Amino acid sequence: MAPRVDPVTSNEVLPERTGVVVIGGGIIGTCTALYLAQQGEQVVLCEKGHIAGEQSSRNWGWCRKMGRDPRELPLIIDSMRRWEEMNRITSAETGFRHAGIIYLADTEQELEGYRSWMEHARQYQLDTRVLAPAEIGAVMPGAARGWSGALYTPSDGRAEPQLAAPAIARAAQALGAVVLTGCAARGIDVQGGRVAGVVTERGRVACASVVLAGGAWSGLFCGNLGIRLPQLKVLASVMRTEPLDGGPDCSATGAGFGFRKRLDGGYNVSNRSGNGFDIVPDAFRYFRDFLPLLRQQGGGIRLRVGRRFIEEARLARRWALDRPSPFEQVRTLDPAPDTAMLASARGAIAAAFPAFGAMRVAESWAGLMDVTPDAVPIISGIDALPGLVVATGFSGHGFGIGPGAGRLAADLVTGTTPAVDPAPFRFARFSEPGGSRPYSVAI
Repeated sequence: MAPRVDPVTSNEVLPERTGVVVIGGGIIGTCTALYLAQQGEQVVLCEKGHIAGEQSSRNWGWCRKMGRDPRELPLIIDSMRRWEEMNRITSAETGFRHAGIIYLADTEQELEGYRSWMEHARQYQLDTRVLAPAEIGAVMPGAARGWSGALYTPSDGRAEPQLAAPAIARAAQALGAVVLTGCAARGIDVQGGRVAGVVTERGRVACASVVLAGGAWSGLFCGNLGIRLPQLKVLASVMRTEPLDGGPDCSATGAGFGFRKRLDGGYNVSNRSGNGFDIVPDAFRYFRDFLPLLRQQGGGIRLRVGRRFIEEARLARRWALDRPSPFEQVRTLDPAPDTAMLASARGAIAAAFPAFGAMRVAESWAGLMDVTPDAVPIISGIDALPGLVVATGFSGHGFGIGPGAGRLAADLVTGTTPAVDPAPFRFARFSEPGGSRPYSVAI
């Protein structure tokens, strides 16, 4: 199973009682557990597989402000400040570096979309700027072709997905958090209309609060509680190269490719417009919710029909908490990568940057991104179930925004004044008149 993730030693004993249970051991769940532990809360993190086993270790590794939905900008700005101190807080290497990110534009129309985004982002005084064709070579030497221009943010960065969440989990443990891997949370024990505990495959733990950071599994978990959470899964494929000389230090994306340099001297390579979507039962359940997003971005998503429909149709949607759950049936989502898309990305990047012509692919993998109808995450309490906070639906943006999102989720649990306004991430927005729409300038 790829990729190879830094191991985290699991605690052995499930406590009878704690203050908060965090469900999910990805970047959001581990950051939430860390910030709760920093605030002196007793916290137990339950992960059905291993820490960062799914999308949190399978993403590109970008930490970016550039190109964000304007609703996310305050949160990512806060998150970047937290990334800057993460190595110190964890006493470990998370791989975070300010290396810059550049979006390369093939057409004037594409470049105009970048300029439109800058108008929305101007109030935040970012260091993002539009590059003329002649300026691109200074930022990214070694290109074999030209572009119409580019959008560039020098302060954007990168980190290592296979290192970061495990380092954060260990730091939470050092502060007293209990981290249990191979321990699926089957559901929430509700008493008197509010959270009273969590039932896991190892038994029940009493608690007053739960943070659900279950990524692609969150919708299924909520459904067993009678909570309708509109969320779909989108497939993203990545390949890792062996160490490569002469490639750019800055991360970039252009027509047909995207890449990020790794600490080991290799690169993660993919294609930003090569995501896939398997038609599954949820596609029909949430068709109306996702229709605006599909109309906006449908051209960049490859629709597929295959065995995933049967696999998901066979998963129980309701289950008793004293019986095995779907989360024990599938410990880790490990979909096969889209080899045709990766082959296309390899050709495109080698044509743009000759240094990649000699690249050797060490391994490839895919992950399933948890996507909401407006491509903005949910970080919110749930009115129907006091004591539950949901942090999910990061729509491919979750790794970079993880520390800020984890801190916001922790603040919602403890009642601490949050560093950013949580209103844009409220769960209730999907049931409000008109719903919540995706950002109109897609870049």
